[in-house]
Amino acid sequence: TNPPFGTKGANQAPDRDDFNIETSNKQLNFIQHVMTILKPGGRAAVVVPDNVLFEGGPGETIRRRLLSQCNVHTMLRLPTGIFYAGGVKANVLFFDKHAPRPDGQPQTTTLWVYDFRTNQHFTLKQRPLRREHLDEFVAAYRPGQPHDERQPVAAFKPYGIDELLSRDKANLDIYADIRDT
Repeated sequence: TNPPFGTKGANQAPDRDDFNIETSNKQLNFIQHVMTILKPGGRAAVVVPDNVLFEGGPGETIRRRLLSQCNVHTMLRLPTGIFYAGGVKANVLFFDKHAPRPDGQPQTTTLWVYDFRTNQHFTLKQRPLRREHLDEFVAAYRPGQPHDERQPVAAFKPYGIDELLSRDKANLDIYADIRDT
């Protein structure tokens, strides 16, 4: 699913009982919406702009809650030019919702981050993204296989929950870490 991108009308927080964290950021509210409607056993893939990964305040609180209440197992870092012109950087967060763990530990244990940005250039018209461009990601993602049995490759790296939660503001903007490996 793809949340509303942009800021038009974003200066006020929606009046909804199911949004426990008040923010005027449409994308963060969309994450809250998906978390609310996803039933235990449900799976989601949500396109989000970069600011959802590092924004402080309500953004940090929502990220911590997402990592705790859902198994956020994969993030696909997308190059610019796929959805919108003007350099909007987007990502796809893949997560599953499970019943709360009896030990109170977060649902997320490992987040696998796939860097599909480095040396990738797409445009909406001249060079649109095609399915075959994602073949390497799909092979590494291993659909239908357990997430904890993945093997790291150059563009696909795991991050444990302790490392994620210890980052300043639970920042998930970890693109640079991958490029350095």
